[in-house]
Amino acid sequence: QVQLVESGGGLVQAGGSLRLSCAASGGTFSSYVMGWFRQAPGKERECVAAVNWSGGRTSYADSVKGRFTISRDNAKNTVYLQMNSLKPEDTAIYYCAADWSLGAPSLIRQDYDYWGQGTQVTVSS
Repeated sequence: QVQLVESGGGLVQAGGSLRLSCAASGGTFSSYVMGWFRQAPGKERECVAAVNWSGGRTSYADSVKGRFTISRDNAKNTVYLQMNSLKPEDTAIYYCAADWSLGAPSLIRQDYDYWGQGTQVTVSS
C-alpha cells in the first residue's frame, strides 16, 4: 500500500511558477510510474505529466508541454512537478498518483493504482 502526500500548491499570478512535490511512503517507490493529474471544477480528471520508474522517460499532455516538467528523486521517494508560465486555465486541484509498473509513463487515469489527496493550484489573471 502506497501513501502519497502532495504539497506546494497555492495562489500565483499568470506567468508565474510553482513547484509541486509528492512524498511517497509504504511501498518501493522505484517500482512505480508516477503521474500528476489535475481536475478543474466541472471537468474530468486529466493527466498532465508522468515519469517512469527511473526518471529517464516522461510524458506530457499537449496543454502543458514546454511549460511543466516532471522529475523524481528515488532516494527521497519524491516526485516533483515544476510549473512555469502558468495560465488561469491551469487552475485545478493537482493530484499525484502511482502506477505499479516498470513500463512506459502512462497518461491514462485507469492505469494508476494509488492517489494522493490533492493540492489546490489557483492562477489569477
